[in-house]
Amino acid sequence: MELVRISDSTMRLLALRGDSPLTFKGKLEIAKYLDKLGVSVIELEGLNGSRADALRVKSICSAVKGSVIAVPVELTEESVDAVWEALKGAAHPRLQVIAPVSTVQMEYISRKKPDAMLECIRGVVSACAAKTGDVEFLAADATRSEPAFLRTALKTAIAAGAKTVTVCDAAGTMLPDEFAAFIRALFADIPALRDVTVGASCVNTLSMADACAVAAIHAGVREVKVSAACPDTASLQTVAGILAVRDDLLQVRSSLHTVELRRIVRQIVWLCQTKRSKNSPFDDGVQDKAPELSLALGDDVEAVLKCAGKLGYDLSQEDAQTVWEAVQEVLRHKEQVDARELDAVIASVAMQVPPTYQVESYLINSGNNISALAHLKLSRGGQTTEGVALGDGPIDAAFMAIEQIIHHHYELDDFQIRAVTEGHEAMGETVVRLVSNGKLYSGRGISTDIVGSSIQAYVNALNKIAYEEAEQ
Repeated sequence: MELVRISDSTMRLLALRGDSPLTFKGKLEIAKYLDKLGVSVIELEGLNGSRADALRVKSICSAVKGSVIAVPVELTEESVDAVWEALKGAAHPRLQVIAPVSTVQMEYISRKKPDAMLECIRGVVSACAAKTGDVEFLAADATRSEPAFLRTALKTAIAAGAKTVTVCDAAGTMLPDEFAAFIRALFADIPALRDVTVGASCVNTLSMADACAVAAIHAGVREVKVSAACPDTASLQTVAGILAVRDDLLQVRSSLHTVELRRIVRQIVWLCQTKRSKNSPFDDGVQDKAPELSLALGDDVEAVLKCAGKLGYDLSQEDAQTVWEAVQEVLRHKEQVDARELDAVIASVAMQVPPTYQVESYLINSGNNISALAHLKLSRGGQTTEGVALGDGPIDAAFMAIEQIIHHHYELDDFQIRAVTEGHEAMGETVVRLVSNGKLYSGRGISTDIVGSSIQAYVNALNKIAYEEAEQ
């Protein structure tokens, strides 16, 4: 049986819709889930020029080992360089060139005439092929294109170095038999398609995207675009189920691990639908299971850097040395340091900076029949600013009050609380991890008041962000 590649476009499609609730961490989790599931290709949204976008792609590339990571470029050769710089660390990188091929989209979206579009396709695909051997050309709105122009565009992309060419039914109005006939006609008219992988993408306008995707496979397509959570295109779960049941007819197989399919898809859907509450600083419900890692006596600074990288930190050599020394001190009293303990050590000793913000006072009002209310005073440069906020709990309210003071929301990557002493006056330790421009900053607080330790930890991480932003 031939292999049909399953390409999940969840993150790219959600970004195009513009209402995605996914955070940096949520996208990383989805990529890990899809890789574990055995998806052939994971499609990411493109770069918008920000450092955070580039770091997002780099982080996903380092986390994904089995799947191809595909990132679209803009129709300029400059964009190719920028995307490749972020993507080149992937185990299996792919550059995508998405170009409109219908007259309407060429003129009103790209402002290009047909000849100019062909030249653009040739140049950008060639630039991508110079970077990697895996280049995909997507003919957007292919089913509404002039047949002769579509065939010329596909031939041009293949000649320029595209190894996968995908035709997209952007209108979603074709019935399965029509779409299959459309694919077969392309194979008949373009012999070069036999030397590349042909892909298909269907919009779910008529609720027939799944059927059209399967019909395209039956017609010879060997890569289909699906989504685990976005209803605008073919369903990952449905298409995978059809392939598993009717492999006798289709004579194809996929690389998906179907035993885990339902559970993983359910988790991805949950991540994509969990939106940040207006009354909470917590962005989504990502449950952070600490990576399985440990440090022991004899591990060097490089081992510390590697473990810190698994937690998401990008430590300087100086900070790595400081963390290593602190870890050695801990190892004098125990055999190993695990992920949670390393997190606390990094929050305590790495990137120690002069405090930009200081906590002057806080007042928390909470109860079982009232909304939690926090009143905080922070000082910066000798000036004190107050913030008052309601929250879903005392810590929610306190963090919301801080956001009100600083007029900014940082993604809350992780929040840990644990007791460090015993008894009714036990000390509580809190570790807060914030994300700014794709980089992780952690803060630590210790107090007999768990709300107080949480505020200290948040402000500690905030000071690291403020210091680095001032240095740039």
